[in-house]
Amino acid sequence: MELWLVRHGESTWNSVARFQGGLDAPLSGRGQAQAAALAAGLTQIRFDALYTSPLRRACDTAAACRPALGLEPVAMDELREVGLGAWEGLTLETVLAQDGERYRRWLEAPVDHPPPGGEPMVGLATRVRTALDGLCRRHPEGRVLVVSHGGAISSALCGWLGRPLNAIWSLRLDNASITRVALPAGQLLALNETGHLADVARETVAP
Repeated sequence: MELWLVRHGESTWNSVARFQGGLDAPLSGRGQAQAAALAAGLTQIRFDALYTSPLRRACDTAAACRPALGLEPVAMDELREVGLGAWEGLTLETVLAQDGERYRRWLEAPVDHPPPGGEPMVGLATRVRTALDGLCRRHPEGRVLVVSHGGAISSALCGWLGRPLNAIWSLRLDNASITRVALPAGQLLALNETGHLADVARETVAP
């Protein structure tokens, strides 16, 4: 199976550095433009199925792709973002002020230092990989688009690339980026493709 993994478009909380985790936030104006650009870039590619995290920012990104692909998005709870416990809903500035040392340890070794009440990284990686392996069995010869989240996608990439989960934040995944993997081998075909977003970037920096 050829798996295309998309991180959702920019949310209103992404734009102000507010921790989301399992909480919902809509796409920002830029995120909506990113989702539209993503859909336009996928128009000439045939997919066998479209799956999405149930969180709004991912569902809205997948919904933007629905007309271009002619596919109905199927929500899978296993594809949701890692739960960030007590940090969810707080800005980065607030977390740094209230829990700065723990946040720094979480960046360096999130397996060993989860947020207070947060989901263990091993649990995240297990549920995401289990879901994606299931899609591989369901579509063994197909091409499948999955819209999910930076942490969720990176956790699977660590497994395929043989990296420790503590290295999860070393993988850059921009909003509305595409990462492609061949399964079941776990062969990385492309990481963080953003060429389809070039016009969105130019519009954003224009006066």
